[in-house]
Amino acid sequence: MIMTARLEQVWAAIDPQRLRQTLMEMIDIYSPSGKEEDVQLYLEERLAVAGIPVRRQVVEEERYNLVATMGRRDPHLYLVGHVDTVAAWDIEEYAAHEEWGVVRGLGAADMKGGCAAMVEAWLALATLPEEERPALGLLLVVGEEEKGDGSLRFLQETCPEWVVIGEPTSMLPAFSHFGYMEVALVTQGRRIHSSLPELGHNAIESMLRVLLQLQRSPLFRKEPSQLVYSIREMSSSRAGFVVPDRCEALIDLHLSPNVDPGKMRRELEEILDRARSDIKGLDLEARFDFEAGGYLLGVENRLAEILEEVCPRLNLPLEFVPFRSHSDGNLFYQAGSRPLILGPGSLETAHTADEQTSLAEVEAAARIYAALALG
Repeated sequence: MIMTARLEQVWAAIDPQRLRQTLMEMIDIYSPSGKEEDVQLYLEERLAVAGIPVRRQVVEEERYNLVATMGRRDPHLYLVGHVDTVAAWDIEEYAAHEEWGVVRGLGAADMKGGCAAMVEAWLALATLPEEERPALGLLLVVGEEEKGDGSLRFLQETCPEWVVIGEPTSMLPAFSHFGYMEVALVTQGRRIHSSLPELGHNAIESMLRVLLQLQRSPLFRKEPSQLVYSIREMSSSRAGFVVPDRCEALIDLHLSPNVDPGKMRRELEEILDRARSDIKGLDLEARFDFEAGGYLLGVENRLAEILEEVCPRLNLPLEFVPFRSHSDGNLFYQAGSRPLILGPGSLETAHTADEQTSLAEVEAAARIYAALALG
């Protein structure tokens, strides 16, 4: 049993008002990927009150991770959060707004809610006498929404046994993770005045035929839990009143944990080769810009045991689910760590104008992170 006097002491040290302030102020600091310094300066100052050294780990000029450890030995567990967000949908409307315990704003779910909960758990754990503090690491990284360069920099030096990553899961723990592929398709055509389309070759029409052939293939008729297919962007050359001679589409593929991205890429290449034969005049280039495999850790481990004990105490449902998006969890797993994805907020609102999380979930996350650290 982990419900010890020490955990009760740490839970009593969690300050909901301080936690709310951290979350609101983090959201108010605009920190898209590549411009994270202001929020890192804020968090560095926030953590300084614990009296535990916080190290800047340089990723590139003016960009750095924050790394701290407590306890008397090298930690086997790190709490990991990314401080960057996607670009604001409206630069005038990204800031934090709270109503009835729900906080809205850019990054509220992905993942400043998780970061705020980790900082609060850290501050609460730091109230223990030094000899009673758990061996724990805290890592606040940059760049997750782009290349994952913050986590890659950390993994050059350290590969902990376990990491808990505070991505939005509605507080449902994920010991399994989808894989991810990013595919870029480009079709070329022949530009001609738009009143004479029969004399040219429309690159958009070619792209639409390719996408339809993809969607109709048996590969894309699998259950949604096996393969999630999303056309993220489509653009064409813009040159006035003419038939477009170029079209580009970016496709996201989220693959269930047991799907091999390499095998998926080979199957996609076969479908695209058939499209080149079937579609008259098709000039198609395909690039596989990124791929990462998923993983299945299973739930026979100490962290799962702790969750089974703590979640009922917090009136939280306990359901082990796969994490369906891409995250730095893929990078940590590939490096040899075992990642648990668990955090406040839901993927449904992440990256949207209605992004939100609840203060109740953020506080529950802080309590769970503290319990995992002590357990």
